[in-house]
Amino acid sequence: MSKIIVGLDIGTTKIACFVGRKNEHGKMEILSMGKSESLGVTRGMVSNIEKTINSIREAVDEAESRIEGDLSIKVVNVGIAGQHIKSIQHRGIHTRTSLENEISQMDIDALMDDMYRLAMPPGEEIITVLPQEYIVDNEQGIKDPIGMSGVRLEANFHIITGNIGASLNINKCVQRAGLKVQDIVLEPIASAHSVLTEEEKEAGVVLVDIGGGTTDIAIFHEGIIRHTAVIPFGGNVITEDIKEGCTIMKRQAEKLKQKFGSALASESQENEVVAIPGLRGRAPKEITLRNLASIIQARMEEIIELVHFEIKNSGYEKKLIGGIVVTGGGSQLRHITQLFEYVTAMDTRIGYPTEHLANNNTEAMKSPMYATGIGLVMQGFEDYERSLKRTDLGENNDSEEGGVKGHSKPPKGKFFEELMKKMGGFFVEEDEESESKK
Repeated sequence: MSKIIVGLDIGTTKIACFVGRKNEHGKMEILSMGKSESLGVTRGMVSNIEKTINSIREAVDEAESRIEGDLSIKVVNVGIAGQHIKSIQHRGIHTRTSLENEISQMDIDALMDDMYRLAMPPGEEIITVLPQEYIVDNEQGIKDPIGMSGVRLEANFHIITGNIGASLNINKCVQRAGLKVQDIVLEPIASAHSVLTEEEKEAGVVLVDIGGGTTDIAIFHEGIIRHTAVIPFGGNVITEDIKEGCTIMKRQAEKLKQKFGSALASESQENEVVAIPGLRGRAPKEITLRNLASIIQARMEEIIELVHFEIKNSGYEKKLIGGIVVTGGGSQLRHITQLFEYVTAMDTRIGYPTEHLANNNTEAMKSPMYATGIGLVMQGFEDYERSLKRTDLGENNDSEEGGVKGHSKPPKGKFFEELMKKMGGFFVEEDEESESKK
């Protein structure tokens, strides 16, 4: 049976679970998906443990029920976002003992291990370490130093940090739902896997993932991630603006946004009117679509201005030939690409997560809102294949066995060892409970 990977997207508005594998041609297929309403997450961070656990179970149960055969989900790759996410640049140095031996994956792992040991401010933890370019004996601009000879191995790293409490809460929810966390992945990096092409990453591109609670940004140039940021505004803020501006219920505001919402007021006619049912005994409320679009445009312009600021701040504004790729649930607003182009003066397209899939005819998965979930599966396969290469090199690789297997990722292991220590044996207790239930 081929390897199966599970991605769990714990978002502000929804929790989605995707089960994927690679077919005989090496293309990824999504076997199953499950979705539930997210009731315990605010702006990408867990705010209610019990509600989040219930939502996770509901999404996972739905995904399991759609898988053919007797297969249970045990191990998941989880996304993390939220305004607590920060990124820093750092250079690492690893001095090798022998000039005769070639640079190996073990040397690169040793260099990355050192990055995970960097001192962080209280309450912060390193989530991901991303090498940008390597330097071997002062020779710069090397993308893959394996096989080269040299004594001094250096690398420029893009290091992503986050609040340790946010990571612990995600782990706690997933564990109590009867699952194991294999890896925590930054959501914009996961989304980039599913919607960007290698050509775009090489040319220079900005990924903008507009979710319910946050807007995530990832900037690529020459195939390397150069800048990441999380803006604490998303689709829910637009819904709140519609609710206040039109004095209607929140659920009505959300439906109005989804069905009639436009990011450009000039594209709506003055005489187009939609009637909203009033409360018991009250007359329906009439709202012009021009007024609705004006409310949406005002907030979207604010979000796009913040995105544009991050692009300028990265120092790559003039080097991004690929322009902007917008994805996430918020990208489904009509005329959003035109507004992005108007504010930033950069080419913009919508990113769909089915571009790299073998079974991209599945209508349910064509929505940009599933970019992160499908990207988490793709990231899982990339890490798994990397771990297989380490095994071939004779390195130890203990992988999870079960309905859905995991993979070993040595640098990330240190991050989870610290989490386990801080949670005081919680992981072991939960595993024993989940096994006894089965």
